[in-house]
Amino acid sequence: MSGQTTAVQTNTLATYLEQLEKKDLLRFITCGSVDDGKSSLIGRLLYESQMLYDDQLAALEADSRRVGTRGQDIDFALLVDGLAAEREQGITIDVAYRFFATERRKFIVADTPGHEQYTRNMATGASTADLAVILIDARKGVLVQTRRHSYIVSLLGIRRVVLAINKMDLVDYDETIYASIKADYARLAQRLGIESVVAIPVSAVHGDNVVAASANMPWYQGPTLLNHLETVELKARQADAPFRMPVQWVNRPDQNFRGFAGTIASGTVQPGDRIRVQPSGRLSTVKRIVSFDGDLPSAGTGKSITLVLADEVDVSRGDVFTTADQPLECADQFEATIIWMSEAPLLQGRQYLLKTSTRTVAATVTPVKYRVNVNALEHEPAERLELNDIGVCEVECDRALAFAPYAEDRTLGAFILIDRLTHDTVGAGLFNFALRRSQNIHWQAMDVDRTVRAAMKRQRGCVLWLTGLSGAGKSTIANLIDRRLTAMARHTYVLDGDNVRHGLNKDLGFTAQDRVENIRRVAEVAKLMADAGLITLVSFISPFRSERQMARELMLPGEFIEVYIDAPLAVAELRDPKGLYKKARRGELSNFTGIDSPYEAPSRAEIRIDTTQVSPADAAEQIVDYLDRLGMLVNT
Repeated sequence: MSGQTTAVQTNTLATYLEQLEKKDLLRFITCGSVDDGKSSLIGRLLYESQMLYDDQLAALEADSRRVGTRGQDIDFALLVDGLAAEREQGITIDVAYRFFATERRKFIVADTPGHEQYTRNMATGASTADLAVILIDARKGVLVQTRRHSYIVSLLGIRRVVLAINKMDLVDYDETIYASIKADYARLAQRLGIESVVAIPVSAVHGDNVVAASANMPWYQGPTLLNHLETVELKARQADAPFRMPVQWVNRPDQNFRGFAGTIASGTVQPGDRIRVQPSGRLSTVKRIVSFDGDLPSAGTGKSITLVLADEVDVSRGDVFTTADQPLECADQFEATIIWMSEAPLLQGRQYLLKTSTRTVAATVTPVKYRVNVNALEHEPAERLELNDIGVCEVECDRALAFAPYAEDRTLGAFILIDRLTHDTVGAGLFNFALRRSQNIHWQAMDVDRTVRAAMKRQRGCVLWLTGLSGAGKSTIANLIDRRLTAMARHTYVLDGDNVRHGLNKDLGFTAQDRVENIRRVAEVAKLMADAGLITLVSFISPFRSERQMARELMLPGEFIEVYIDAPLAVAELRDPKGLYKKARRGELSNFTGIDSPYEAPSRAEIRIDTTQVSPADAAEQIVDYLDRLGMLVNT
C-alpha cells in the first residue's frame, strides 16, 4: 500500500498490527439517488488517501481503459462496482463493502445502490452503520430517493449524516446552489430527527474537498470528507449497559464439558455473576468464561465467548443470557416497523419465519396499521406492503421472544422475515414495543386433555385436508367420507369452504389476502377440533402452498393428512357445478382460482386422487382405508 509503506518498514509487523487493533472503527454507508456519484466518491477517497495496493491501481487503470466512462481518465467507480452488470450499466446494484485505515482511524464503508428497486440492499448496508454519507447531485437537489434513504437512515438509528453535495464542478462551484440544497436538507433532517448534518461541497471526479481542500471553492471553510470521517465523534458505548448475550450454540464436545457460545450484544460478564436465561426466566451463576485464548477474567461487548454455568439449567440456541436483575422483556405479540424487500407483497395473515439474533419462530403479520409515504413523510392506510414499502404492523409469533426495542438495542431489536417455502429473506423489521394484550393472555391448564377425549371416542383426532380446484370433487368426496365414518360410529365434522363463508368467514372476499386469512381461520378451528378428538374433514380450495404448510405445522406430527383432489382445469371447468367458471370467463367473478388467480398444487400430499380415473365413492373408500392403516380408527 503506497501510502503506508514507510510506516510498515520502520515498525515490526506485530507493532503495526497492534496499533491497527487499537484504532477506533467507523462504519459508514454511502447512499443517495441514481448516478449521484457514490462509487466514484469512495473510489476517489481510497485513491487520494493512498489506500490502494500497486496491483489494485494497475487493475483500475486497465479497467478504466476497457469499460470506464471517463475517457482516458481513471474511473474511480470501478473500485467498488465489482459486478459485471454494474460495470455494464454504470450503476450500483449490490452493497459493496471496503475496509481501509488511516493514521487516525479504521473504516468499513458500504457503498449502497441508488435505484429504488434496490432499496432493500441500501437498508441492509445501513443496519450496521454509525454514520451515513448521503450524496446529492448539485444539479438536481433533494429527490424522492434522497428522502427515502434519509428516512431509512433515521429509522435504523443513524443520527450522524454527511451531506455530500457532489458534482459541484458541473454547476461552476456555485455557493448559492450549495447553500440552497443545504437548507432544503436541513428541513428534512429536522423532521426525521437526524441530530447532526455536516454539508460538504465536493466533486468526486476531480477530488475537490474529498481529501484535500478545494481551491475552486474558497468560500467553503469546513472540513474535507476524509477529515470529518477521521474526527467525527463516535457514539460511546454505555459502560453500565446490562449484560445480554444470545446463545448461538450449545457446546458439548464430551460429557465433561457443557458451555454456551455466543457474541456479547452489550455489557460485561465475569465469573460469579448471576444471570437469567430468557425467555424461560431460569437463574444461574457464571462459572467460567472460555475463549480461544483460554479462560478470561471478564468479557465485554462484541466478544465471542463460551459461558459455563454453575447449574445444569435447560438452555438452547436462541435463548438469551441477561443480567439477573435487568432482564429483557418477553412477548409473542409486537408492534414493529417493516421494510418489505420482496417482489411478492406482504399479505396480512400469511405466516412467515421471523429470525431475530439466533432464534427463528413462526410469525404472522396482522394487521398492517399504516404505510409510510416517504416523500410526504405521512402515514397512509394500507392492507399490505409492496416492494420497498415501509409500514408499521402488528406481528404475532408462535412463541415468546426475549427482545428489546430497536431504539435501545440494535442487536436484539431487529429481525428479518423469511418466506417459509423459498427461504428467501422478504422483509427486515424493527421491534417497537410489545402489545399490552399479549401480557394479559395466558394458557389455562385443563384436566381433560386430547388423549382422554380421543380415548372416549375410540379414535385418534386428525385433520383430513382436501385441496384442489373448484369442481374437482372435494365436497362430494368429503361428504362420502363423512357418511362412511359415521356409519362406523366414528366422530367427525366437515368444514366446507362454502359453508364456512356463511358464518365464520362471511366478512372475507376472494383477494389473495382474504384467501390467506380464510385458511388461517379454518386451520385454527381444525386444530381445536383435532384437539377435541374429532376426525375433521377440511374441504377448501386452499390455493397457496404456504397456507397449507402453515395448517400442517399447527397440528401434531402425523395429525395432518393432505389429500390432493386432482382434476385438470379443463375437466373442472366442464363440470362447473355452481356455474362459477362461466361467471369468471365472462368477467363477472374476479380472483377465481384457475382463471385469474393461481392454484399451487401440493408437492408432497399424503394422498392424491385423480378424479378423472377414480369415482367419488372409490376415492372415499381409499381415504378411509388409509385412515384405518394409519391407526386413526382404533376401536378398543
